[in-house]
Amino acid sequence: MTGWDEPGFAEEPPPDPLMEPPDDLDQARPMEPASPGAGVPRRRGEGLRDDALAVLRELTGRADADFHPGQFEAIKALVEDRRRALVVQRTGWGKSAVYFLSALLQRRAGVGPALIVSPLLALMRDQVAAAARAGVRAESINSANATEWSAVSRRLARDEVDVLLVSPERLVNARFREEQLPQLVARMGLLVIDEAHCISDWGHDFRPDYRRIRSLIAELPDGVPVLATTATANERVVADVAEQLGAGGHEVFTLRGSLARDSLRLGVLELGSSALRLAWLRQHLDDLPGSGIIYCLTVSAAEDTAVFLADAGYPVLAYTGRTDPDDRQHAEAALKANEVKALVATSALGMGFDKPDLGFVVHLGAPSSPVAYYQQVGRAGRATERADVLLLPGREDREVWHFFATNAMPTRARADAVLGELSDNPLSAPALGARVDLRRGQLDLLLKVLAVEGAVRQVQGGWVATGQPWDYDEDRYTRIAAARVAEQEAMLDYEALGEGQCRMAYLTASLDDPASAACGRCDTCAGPWYPVEVNDDGAEAARKALNRVGVPIDPRSQWPVGMLRLGIDLKGRIPAGERHEPGRVVARLTDLGYGTALRVLFAVDSGGRPLDAPVPAPLAAACLRTLREWDWEQRPAAVAWVPSLSRPTLVSSLAAGVAQAGRLALLGPLDLAPGAVPLNRSTNAAYRLRDVLHRFQVPEAMATRLPELAGPVLLIDDLVESRWTLTIAARLLRQAGAGTVLPFALAAAG
Repeated sequence: MTGWDEPGFAEEPPPDPLMEPPDDLDQARPMEPASPGAGVPRRRGEGLRDDALAVLRELTGRADADFHPGQFEAIKALVEDRRRALVVQRTGWGKSAVYFLSALLQRRAGVGPALIVSPLLALMRDQVAAAARAGVRAESINSANATEWSAVSRRLARDEVDVLLVSPERLVNARFREEQLPQLVARMGLLVIDEAHCISDWGHDFRPDYRRIRSLIAELPDGVPVLATTATANERVVADVAEQLGAGGHEVFTLRGSLARDSLRLGVLELGSSALRLAWLRQHLDDLPGSGIIYCLTVSAAEDTAVFLADAGYPVLAYTGRTDPDDRQHAEAALKANEVKALVATSALGMGFDKPDLGFVVHLGAPSSPVAYYQQVGRAGRATERADVLLLPGREDREVWHFFATNAMPTRARADAVLGELSDNPLSAPALGARVDLRRGQLDLLLKVLAVEGAVRQVQGGWVATGQPWDYDEDRYTRIAAARVAEQEAMLDYEALGEGQCRMAYLTASLDDPASAACGRCDTCAGPWYPVEVNDDGAEAARKALNRVGVPIDPRSQWPVGMLRLGIDLKGRIPAGERHEPGRVVARLTDLGYGTALRVLFAVDSGGRPLDAPVPAPLAAACLRTLREWDWEQRPAAVAWVPSLSRPTLVSSLAAGVAQAGRLALLGPLDLAPGAVPLNRSTNAAYRLRDVLHRFQVPEAMATRLPELAGPVLLIDDLVESRWTLTIAARLLRQAGAGTVLPFALAAAG
């Protein structure tokens, strides 16, 4: 199965080496180094506690404010003992208070600013806002605020910044790493790694760039304290993170607390079909307390669910990796202000989003591990007595998990291909993509992993090979893959828990919490707390929504970069006279509605061979609906189709059926070039174009008829993945005399 949305650790865009700070960054006055501990004498013991408590009460504006258990111990380890500390505490415990207070105490002692490595833009925005409310001068440098980098640099130079937040991807940026980072390291008062489970490739949300933090830690002057925080780390992840924190032989102070969330009321409701799950939401969303988050596993599911609920009158917004950054900020603000009932989100809204009074979290489909699930439900009930958490699992969950798992780690073949193309001369990612058969998301992830392991390096202009020896650690990746499968099975076990098997205890035990205990509130402890009925009106509305057909296919307008490297002289824009018009597919494979039937249709047998059969009657009806609802300028006059080696019966039956129903001339298929073989799926643009450029020919009989047609040609295919097959087939038809080409297919990959 292909076409699922990319994983949560790609939400932060890869750094663009061409998008550098304005030139006046270079003119900023260099910061004067300061030795750790310089300035105001430090107080110790009870004196430090008094100072820290005074700052806490000053910042909160509450005379009765006091530390949660463990908070002062962590502050003491950092400020007084200057240790390296790992804090594993539940969401809402107050990890940010620890590092903001520690940073401010360090600053008042004359030490330089704290550097916080934070994984998501939404999290950074929340942290900067929280710091401002607390009287802490915080700034951020990330891919979304490049226009502000110069001003931030000047404030750093004037020592007007207490806390600087950066993304792990910023540590990869050559200019930041070489020019900004050494100045920061020279006078840094505190290093904080937030959401530190991202360091570990055993973690549920591994981010390769986090591995660079190990090198950063090793470069720190003696006496600079380091804090790593997370709420979602089992013992294996804790050990991995602690090992990296201890680089250079330093002892790591680990503080673990109970992870149970007393405010959360957990439940699982098995409803079976997508229609019934949507109907339940439509009927009962208002029964859930306050405002909350509805999580979906794919972008298309989130967008479709948001449309369905909005059509039912609910104030909801979609929040995914496709959402514009400005729209994301608007959505976050609307949820925090309770202007919407819910955000319908992917994992793009996960770590660190802070709305203390979030009333509920609902999942349409389960994350792939109990640890990832705990992390997402932890958004709710941080400052309320009660919050409701409900999982509505889907039949398609396993397929989504499989896609993510198979794309998350590098393979030997992919690594060898990339390293074989890199040298001392920089290659940009697009240029490298023209030389290796990898999709852009796969290539970006692999480059990050190879960079962390020292085999490649990003410089101005792109990527170079370091020349350092590198071996593919197959045993390690095999163990990680096995761990992922075990986590998936554990999530299924969570769904299947019966009476007396506490859900909260199961989640906290998955995180190796020694204090794991029954909560007494979840549906297995106290019985179902949620309604289970779905009325007929809601179910019918959901079925109608899922029965929608017609997804646009936009024409490609540009040839891929680097085709000359493949011996193909195509570059720049595709001439308008060679393009097809906007087309249609019935649905995406990832859709909630017809996506299920299409995934079955495009399945393979036990030997990996495609299943081939005529178009089933329900999908044939959906095809005709899509064509009837198509708002084309001119009705097509004839049907041609793209020949298929894998599913010839499916494609020919689709074309013949459409021609018969529409009383259109049946032109037949394009000819396959001699020696054509089945296409590899999921290849990148350059390689896909290479493979299809000379794959087809217009038969002589078809070429004779094309100029005589009184309307467009309807070009039929089964599955649209890269759009290059349709692009080239339409180009051939137009060069042979077709006036307009309208692509139509059963499904799009994503």
